Amino acid sequence: MKVLVVYYSMYGHVYKLAQAAAEGARAVESAEVTLCRVPETLPQEVLEKMGADHAQNEQREVPVCTVEELGKADAVIFGTPTRFGNMCGQMRQFLDTTGQLWMQGALVGKAGSVITSSNTQHGGQESTILSFHTTLLHHGMVIVGLPYSFQGQMTMDEISGCSPYGASVIAGSDGSRLPSKNELAGARFQGEHVAKIAKKLTA
Repeated sequence: MKVLVVYYSMYGHVYKLAQAAAEGARAVESAEVTLCRVPETLPQEVLEKMGADHAQNEQREVPVCTVEELGKADAVIFGTPTRFGNMCGQMRQFLDTTGQLWMQGALVGKAGSVITSSNTQHGGQESTILSFHTTLLHHGMVIVGLPYSFQGQMTMDEISGCSPYGASVIAGSDGSRLPSKNELAGARFQGEHVAKIAKKLTA
């Protein structure tokens, strides 16, 4: 049972969530989990000007995902930062190359889930995940969110990401806030939840 965690992360926040989601998925017996990233579309000099080169260097060892890998997975957890309430351009461009998978029905009946990040508390996390679901539904995937059995999303003790739609992180207006313990716990829970559902779907 193969679980693919495929993400884009400019400053490393979604990368850390994706790592936690992969960790959660690995807790499920028989789960073979692969972490990979979508291709970068911005030139190196642009990334340097945006101050993202350090975070990009940290991810250089993470393999770049291919469309073929999506088709071979039994479940896919997608990770993207929000861009004005939608997925980032890098993820959109990658998904726009999956037409052949759609023609083949390669993702029909497989579990699909989304994690995200934004700078601010109300920066479009939920709309990013919900709008992402449209693409997954066109591929015939079974949408998996973050159920309220993860009680961390109901905390009133701190500002925190995570909603029934999926785990998320609030990065801060300057991007300096790293994922909290609660946000990482949400991603782990979601990863395990997706893998359990995928195991049932493939039984």
